Amino acid sequence: MSCINFANDIDEGLSATKKYLSSKYFYDDNGSLLFQKIMELPEYYLTRAELNIFQTHSLDILNSIAAKKLNIIELGAGDGIKTIEFLRQLLKAGTDITYFPIDISKEAIDQITSKVKEQLPDLKIEPLIGDYHQVFKGIASSHTKTVVLYLGANIGNYKQPAAVKLLKMLSENLTSSDMLLVGIDLKKSPALIAKAYNDDEGITRDFNLNLLARINRELGGNFNLETFDFYSYYNPDNGEIRSYLVSLKDQNVFIKACDKTYQFEKNELIYTELSKKYDKQQIEDLATNAGFRCVAQFYDNNEYFADCLFEKITIN
Repeated sequence: MSCINFANDIDEGLSATKKYLSSKYFYDDNGSLLFQKIMELPEYYLTRAELNIFQTHSLDILNSIAAKKLNIIELGAGDGIKTIEFLRQLLKAGTDITYFPIDISKEAIDQITSKVKEQLPDLKIEPLIGDYHQVFKGIASSHTKTVVLYLGANIGNYKQPAAVKLLKMLSENLTSSDMLLVGIDLKKSPALIAKAYNDDEGITRDFNLNLLARINRELGGNFNLETFDFYSYYNPDNGEIRSYLVSLKDQNVFIKACDKTYQFEKNELIYTELSKKYDKQQIEDLATNAGFRCVAQFYDNNEYFADCLFEKITIN
């Protein structure tokens, strides 16, 4: 990722009346490692729920895909725990697969490549490092059916118009026979959701603060991490959980790459992330608005989470 783009985005966010930082910058190598720790937390039900879906419904998903040879492209591959389970089940069923994991973190790509080669040695893998918004467009279409994986509730990080825009971009780069499998976190007990995003060990706090540390490392910032804290809250009416960094005092921060000093008031918020939860009808509506049809929704045993198979709507 370009340092210039990073600096420009940081300047735009910290110059806004209501300051914000894009969550896409969470995932440098250290951020990716911290997120792996989050996924292992007892409070963070999402990973276990989606893994349960692949343990129990992979063959159902494959039957809905209806193909024996597949290119599988994964956007934001991460550590690959859930995906490897899905791929294992598909390989057992005799599916011929070429797997294209995409991640912005070289550390994450190195890890998943190593895991795949160790656990699924017969799987063809072509790893790609970069921002999937750009890298995905560069993958040439082929006569082989493609299934794009967008797992882990990442679609919930986008406001509704941006989520539709992202899915439309994917649709534009897919053929009529290709499909999209999207992981979506479902509305449920507000207490359960709130706990998942503010753990007792403070790893989610460290994950957010690492964004400031990254600015220091890569852009020459002088954030004092001891003078910022983390806060999140869940609104069950709209299904949105929002995360913030909080300035604990009046302070100035200089960022060399931006050649600018930013002022923070005591208790001023920096918005870092949205994590939207959906109900089943909202999933159908999301697909329709983006030019897809929701073929099926697959749930974990507790119905905390859904992996939803979308196919492109073609107009004759």
